[in-house]
Amino acid sequence: MPNPDDSTARSGAIALISTSTKTDQTLKTNTAFGYKPMDKPLWQRRRLLYAGLGMVGVGAAIAAHQSSERAFQKGGAGSKPRTNPQISAAELAPSGDPMPELRGISQWLNSDPLTVASLRGNVVLLQFWTFGCINCQRTLPALVGWHQRYADQGLKIIGVHTPEFAYERDVNNIRRALEQYDITYPVPLDNDFQTWRAYSNRYWPHLFLANRDGFLRYDHIGEGAYDTTEQTIRALLG
Repeated sequence: MPNPDDSTARSGAIALISTSTKTDQTLKTNTAFGYKPMDKPLWQRRRLLYAGLGMVGVGAAIAAHQSSERAFQKGGAGSKPRTNPQISAAELAPSGDPMPELRGISQWLNSDPLTVASLRGNVVLLQFWTFGCINCQRTLPALVGWHQRYADQGLKIIGVHTPEFAYERDVNNIRRALEQYDITYPVPLDNDFQTWRAYSNRYWPHLFLANRDGFLRYDHIGEGAYDTTEQTIRALLG
């Protein structure tokens, strides 16, 4: 897979939350965006590769996923995801690292260009995604809902679109995806992976939450943890 940093990297090492990052159904859906499905033998080989990587690397992947669930919350890295609906700001650990700058953005959709400085004063949810990724697609209803519910309270969602395949670089395809999924929050195009590398990212999807002072407080790889993420958003909004 053409990830410059980790060839096993879509959605948490072949996405522990999903059995495959590219299903036959997804391939059919993506033809609407100009994607030409690969021939059957090649697709079968890729499915075997995914399966092999999943079996060989499952132990390491689980460990990495648990570690990446570091919410910078009480309980520490690798703790079981929280489901308590009443997470308070006092329960969040002291601020983590400052948000890295949004680098090398070729174009902004749904917004004028933004910087970390211009986002100060907002709670920021930044997600790395690409529209052809089934795991990313499954997270979008939650993000759209949070944008609708919390934007007026100071939540700013940034959907950093970092493509894996060539057809995902086409801005017209991306625009169609934004319309299809009702995405109206800002979407910067990170075609050269510069922001991806600034965040030391390796996965699609991967979201980060930063507080109003611009410090990272939470991150989550893959699908799921929607309740925990939303309660963390509420706690950071205050």
